[in-house]
Amino acid sequence: MSEAIAAVPSPGGAAKVSKINEVVIRIAGNSQDGIQAIGGFLARLAGRSEQEVMTFMTIPSTISGGPSIFQVRIGSGEVQTSGDDADVLLAFYQHSYEGHINSLKKKGIVLFDSDHVQPKPEWETEYHHIGIPISSLTVEAIGGTAKDKGKNIYALGVIARMFDLNVAKLEKLLGERFGGKDPSVLNNALAAFHAGHANSPSNVLETYQFTDSERKGVQQVVMNGNEAIAYGLIAAGVRFGAAYPITPWTDIMEIMRRELPKYGGTFIQCEDEIASVSMAIGASFAGRVAVTGSSGPGISLKTEALGWAVMAEMPLVVINVQRGGPSTGMPTNIEQSDLNIAINGGHGDSPRVVIAPANVEDCFYMAIEAVNIARKYSVPVMFLTDQGIATRIEAFVQPNLEKVCQDITPDFTPVPTHKPYDLSTADGLTHHVKPGTRILDGRYPIATGLEHDEYGHPTGSPKLHMQQMAKRRKKLQALGATLPLPKIYGPSEGNILLVGWGSTEGPIREAVDRFRAAGDSVSAIHLRHLNPLPNGLENIFSGFNRIFVVEMNDEGLYGVGQLGSVLRSRYAEAKIQGINKTDGLTWKVKEIVELVKSKSQK
Repeated sequence: MSEAIAAVPSPGGAAKVSKINEVVIRIAGNSQDGIQAIGGFLARLAGRSEQEVMTFMTIPSTISGGPSIFQVRIGSGEVQTSGDDADVLLAFYQHSYEGHINSLKKKGIVLFDSDHVQPKPEWETEYHHIGIPISSLTVEAIGGTAKDKGKNIYALGVIARMFDLNVAKLEKLLGERFGGKDPSVLNNALAAFHAGHANSPSNVLETYQFTDSERKGVQQVVMNGNEAIAYGLIAAGVRFGAAYPITPWTDIMEIMRRELPKYGGTFIQCEDEIASVSMAIGASFAGRVAVTGSSGPGISLKTEALGWAVMAEMPLVVINVQRGGPSTGMPTNIEQSDLNIAINGGHGDSPRVVIAPANVEDCFYMAIEAVNIARKYSVPVMFLTDQGIATRIEAFVQPNLEKVCQDITPDFTPVPTHKPYDLSTADGLTHHVKPGTRILDGRYPIATGLEHDEYGHPTGSPKLHMQQMAKRRKKLQALGATLPLPKIYGPSEGNILLVGWGSTEGPIREAVDRFRAAGDSVSAIHLRHLNPLPNGLENIFSGFNRIFVVEMNDEGLYGVGQLGSVLRSRYAEAKIQGINKTDGLTWKVKEIVELVKSKSQK
């Protein structure tokens, strides 16, 4: 945000108007206060106003709720992270104020509910404090019977006035959120919003207006990662899914349960994870790629059936929205610690494809890619996302649905003969005909979890076992040969290369920007295809003296983390080292910068 954020009011008390390129707002309170609702309204407004936006939130894993935050970064230019530090802190309680004041930039604004917060004198000189009795004014605005339940919407009105936000669009968003409820709910929300907007602190602090957006005139969609995955799967032609609820996967499941029937599809909540993956495999065998999903603990339960899908060469998409682990771990925190189980989890040699989106837009398009890979290579595809992307709201250019939507309705055209496990193909690629398809020579194959011959009949032949194992391996090698190399962010040669995957892309790129602004030779790449890896990465690695793999998982016994271990195993490069953390929070840019500097000195 503009350095003018702490400027004093204009002479005579008139509100000063300052132009800004971006702002980071952190909202802190309890999860029952609608913290996420405020942030969601701001994020979706930004997207509908042709701005870029990125959010971050923490929520308690307990049913009773507890302290929660929602941070939103809105910008007229490129936004790659939710921001290291906030320009504005909205604090509803004393613990919100004291627990998050250190997340605020010096001379930033503390907007607090004076009914519940008593400012600390030592901080009043460091930050610009604005106290408003939000709770009591909300009760006054919408009536005592409602108590202060609308205080989040009242606070939204205050922020809307402070940043000169589009009131009509916010009213529309409120209507979309509360319009399906009793009319009194929407009326109370609008009353609270307008009361907050009228009682804004603009008379004691300047008003801020965003500069014209670089995306002016661009049609955008605004959603979080889970929403983007669900709609991407539907666009890809998926019409069946089965799963069991678990945080933070459940949102995808609920969206597909609601939306699939509109397109002639079905999503079933099963009694457990084993039934879910087995039902999805059965649906895929029936002729159309199906989906199942979970988080770490549920993926563990699915692994036996995934082994069957590998052996029988069934197309399947498995979504894993990672969270902190092991066991039930930290259900509402961020980690990237399921890469090992995604690539290697399972008995025997059971190769499967693993891909990972880097942002919300990727979630949509890579969901389509996952379906297409599963279809072409007759293989389970593990789609690794994480809690950070799952709940993060971003705006991206509206997809051309006429181009991206596809029909994968089964084809039952009769075939002369069919060997689903044909060993004569050089790349290992064969496909199952759909059950019910007429095979003219009368030799119908079977599918089994036992090792088999070319028609699927069980066999104990050592020779056939080796040949079929090689076949299942070769088709992943064939996929690897088609994958594009990641683009290098920065020069193609230099001192340090940062490597990331998943939701780390934005912080890594901003870290590169900081390094290069300071004259340091640092570049970055981001991997979306993790198993198999694209061919030719060694040519990129050869251009740098040191390689740091930035991940949100433990450094492990040998100090390199999970992707770092995969890359060292593949390329036998001692210069590949890990930069890891497991605090359950997204990377801050300054954390990456500090750790790179520290490790570079060793």
